[in-house]
Amino acid sequence: MKLLHLADLHIGKRVNEFPMIEDQQFILGQILSIIEEEKTDGVILAGDIYDKSVPSAEAVKLFDDFLVRMTELGQTVFMISGNHDSAERIAFGGRLMENSHVYVSPVYNGHVKAVPFTKDGVTVSIYLLPFVKPAQVRPFFEEMEIGDYTDAMSACIQEMHVNPEETNILVTHQFVTGASRCDSEELSVGGTDNVDAEVFDAFDYVALGHLHGPQHIYRETIRYAGSPLKYSFSERNQVKSVTVLEIEGKGRISVLTRALTAKHDLREIRGSYADVTFRDNYLGTNTDDYVHIILTDETDVPDALAKLRVIYPNLMRLEYDNTRTRTSNAILAEEAQAEKSEIDLLDELYELQNGVHLSDGQRQYAQSLFESIREEMQ
Repeated sequence: MKLLHLADLHIGKRVNEFPMIEDQQFILGQILSIIEEEKTDGVILAGDIYDKSVPSAEAVKLFDDFLVRMTELGQTVFMISGNHDSAERIAFGGRLMENSHVYVSPVYNGHVKAVPFTKDGVTVSIYLLPFVKPAQVRPFFEEMEIGDYTDAMSACIQEMHVNPEETNILVTHQFVTGASRCDSEELSVGGTDNVDAEVFDAFDYVALGHLHGPQHIYRETIRYAGSPLKYSFSERNQVKSVTVLEIEGKGRISVLTRALTAKHDLREIRGSYADVTFRDNYLGTNTDDYVHIILTDETDVPDALAKLRVIYPNLMRLEYDNTRTRTSNAILAEEAQAEKSEIDLLDELYELQNGVHLSDGQRQYAQSLFESIREEMQ
């Protein structure tokens, strides 16, 4: 049996206000080609199908096309919602889709039933656990003390009553302690969303979503597939891939990866204005890539952004690194950090990731969330 493990498609995402829908269409086509080449039997989608809980019409259409093409290729699909998704919207029509061999996690209700899957004499039990927070889990386990994400995950898994004699796969969307994050992922203050890997001991393979860098945690078979595209410049050196599982029976699972090649790479270019515009320095490179340029000139170059976009049309970010900016950053770090409110810190993070500040509406919404969190903690 062969299964393809994907996660964090983030369909509809914008990076520094650049729409990624064409890049996503390109990479999903590449994934379909890998499905055909590997002759896989099923596909696991471990959450964050969309980038927003209410995705755009073009994002929904693109994923619909991808889902149809996978079923046309004879794939059985196992899908959960992630923290960026609306669990209710992802689950809509799930019971009907089972007739097309598409299994979708329902909104968590205290129970997770195994989905049995048999192919070529091998049977696996696949548990679909969507992204959950402790507050979502507590009402179903009032007799248990659920203080953090590890407690919540442990309670969910205990209720599954996993049969150790079977080959068991868990599909979930969480941050496992020890994993490496990057800038495009949502962070929780103080790492409060950590889940200890030991809670997954009952499973032969754990198909994780949430983190964008492909990696395994604790053992080879607790694995993040990673996102298929680079969604921040902190990911620029990552090799994006999909994970292929070959399952021969209980305890006999091999893992390999197939590299993905994006339509446009994300690159960082550093140097003086003369360096980055000198023809011999960029000749032979793909100037259509998404780029972050850091100029080292001591004086600002007039209209640099417009001039550089003549050569690099997909220039996403332009910054300076010189005596002035280093001094300014040092002063800000020393004087302002302790005085900043939560909303100001959030605004800085948002601007760092997206290249723009929070809108007034976003600030008001975030402020209401902070107030709700403080009330819950009292």
